Amino acid sequence: MWLTGVFGVATKYSEALLSVKYRIKTERGRMAGGPMYVLERGMKQKWLGVIFAILTAVSAFGIENMVQANSISSMVNETFRITPWRTGIVMAVLTAFVILGGIKSIARVSEGLVPFMAIFYVGGCIVLLVINASTIPATLQLIFQSAFAGQSMLGGFAGATMKEAIRFGVARGLFSNESGLGSAPIVAAAAQTKNPVRQAPVSSTGTFWDTVIICAITGLVLVNSGEWTKGLKGAALTKAAFSDIHVIGPIILTLGLLTFVFSTILGWAYYEEKAAEYLLGPKVITRYRWLWVCAVLVGSILSLPTLWSFADVTNGLMAIPNLISLIVLSGVIVAETRQYLWNDNLDATAPAAPISELPTSPAADASPGV
Repeated sequence: MWLTGVFGVATKYSEALLSVKYRIKTERGRMAGGPMYVLERGMKQKWLGVIFAILTAVSAFGIENMVQANSISSMVNETFRITPWRTGIVMAVLTAFVILGGIKSIARVSEGLVPFMAIFYVGGCIVLLVINASTIPATLQLIFQSAFAGQSMLGGFAGATMKEAIRFGVARGLFSNESGLGSAPIVAAAAQTKNPVRQAPVSSTGTFWDTVIICAITGLVLVNSGEWTKGLKGAALTKAAFSDIHVIGPIILTLGLLTFVFSTILGWAYYEEKAAEYLLGPKVITRYRWLWVCAVLVGSILSLPTLWSFADVTNGLMAIPNLISLIVLSGVIVAETRQYLWNDNLDATAPAAPISELPTSPAADASPGV
């Protein structure tokens, strides 16, 4: 996971740069961008853009809708003994209330949830690490040894090998930071920025904090607790680890996870919405939002292994056309970066493509055709 976080910084930088450079302004006056527009306008391969948009519209339901909804329903069931379908109904209603209001409603709610989530959850993890500080060196040693030599002695790591560590580490790392998937650049393209290179570093920092920092802290808490030796997994393992903070530990975990899951579901609602709009035009947005709400309820009650398998497959499919564009247009990425950072003869603040001069596209209001 650390490797995907470190190398993913460069990937996320490249994605964001290209998405801003090749974005368009719709006939409604809104910004629209992402790998589908990069593939269409940068590579002149509209068919690849259509494929990416289709995969995004489908995979969003597995990656950041149903899996996320299942995580919180499982945690609430473990902590408060509330059945998953009840939790699913509540989340579906809240999701509908926000996303039916559009991007401004999503942004407003997310701006309030994310800072609370970061402070609340990270604070709880730090308290747990302080409580069990004496065992942290042994925990770090175990993590590195197991990564290269496997761990076949105890509990949830029984039979683990280096191959499995790499496979699941990369899969979960990409699930965490989304580098290479092409999802985050969709929202990066909406930024009111003067130059593609100005937005790219902002987008890339999220990968580092998300995977290298937050996931590392979470991993330390889980392994350091020793609860994994009992064979616990998923929500049960996390709950047991946070139970070291008596009474309030599970509450901190549940609230932190709830805010994270909800903000993620809202953010991905925008991604899949823009993909659907690219394919079928704005007329499909309202129906797609309702379908998204229904998927939240379905994901809350499905089995976790089924959801993870679906998410891993769709992750890979979604990444393929996006990674193709990053390789083919790598020269554009280098040229834009050099022009912005190192060419003293140019005004670094000058826009590469002013918003008022961005092209409009009929694709924003009509299907481009498959």
